[in-house]
Amino acid sequence: MSALPSFLPQPVIVTRLRAAGCVFAEDEARLLISTARTPSDLTDMVDRRVAGLPLEHVLGWADFCGLRIAVDTGVFVPRRRTEFLVHQAVALARRTAGPTGRSHPAVAPADPTGSLAPSAPSDPSDPLGPPDPEALAVPAGQVPDRPRIIVDLCCGSGAVGAALVAALGRVESHSVDIDPAAVRCARRNLAAADGLVYEGDLYEPLPATLRGRVDILTANAPYVPTGAIGLLPPEARVHEPRVALDGGADGLEIQRRVAAEAALWLAPGGHLLIETSERQAPQTAETFARNGLIPRVVDSDELDATVVIGTMPDSHMPVPHMPVPHPPRCPARDREMGGFG
Repeated sequence: MSALPSFLPQPVIVTRLRAAGCVFAEDEARLLISTARTPSDLTDMVDRRVAGLPLEHVLGWADFCGLRIAVDTGVFVPRRRTEFLVHQAVALARRTAGPTGRSHPAVAPADPTGSLAPSAPSDPSDPLGPPDPEALAVPAGQVPDRPRIIVDLCCGSGAVGAALVAALGRVESHSVDIDPAAVRCARRNLAAADGLVYEGDLYEPLPATLRGRVDILTANAPYVPTGAIGLLPPEARVHEPRVALDGGADGLEIQRRVAAEAALWLAPGGHLLIETSERQAPQTAETFARNGLIPRVVDSDELDATVVIGTMPDSHMPVPHMPVPHPPRCPARDREMGGFG
């Protein structure tokens, strides 16, 4: 949409946004101007943003993995760091859909360009050795025996599920959230892909027929400790649902519940991926191992993201006897939300 003849010129909008503490005031002003339908609409949007409403709630959408994801007021806003989880899930799904059908616990690092195309990892400790890059994508004209089955728990707006469907194409998508507002939003975002969205607590509303058949299980579960909620920026603390932020006393309560039942739902060689913080990752990985999964931790400096991956063993995958791996601690890095998501 072209710029509107507005009672609020762009320099005035930028000044107001900057005074309200918006670091990227110029970029936000351009987005507000391009999204507003009328001058009065623009004035209202600027007022709401200056009052502290998250930009994505003001716009009604978020840019996630190159997709425009609808985000209703009061629904958790998808973070850019969560794109890293999507990159990992896409690489793993393509690997398991490759011509040999062999599962591989290696994953691709985040592509700083934002592309979902995976690149081959170079982890010398990988027990299966470096994967064949050609096997990371399904060859032209060849499709898997069946659609990959993807389940996204704590789905929020459905951004992860929508991005996975967009990247992988032929999948069977199931998403779950306990928040009715999030479920309504996710259903809109996944409608075009025929994605199924359920309201309920983690695995509870999923069809029993999915047990033992899930190829990719993702969960951007809340991982902020209850005592740290007050340290979150007001945009999150005030305007996003607490159920999407509060991970219990140590931040790992929901992650433990997800890991505890994952083996019941994953197919042999299937993968559980959970976003977490760098400081919590070793504990999350240990939880995966205690519940029968082969864990590994991957992170991205580019996206300031950490993901723990747990692979369900199968007859073709040796179980490595090694300490739970985790990335080295980097004291200089800090997370935007008091050290958590």
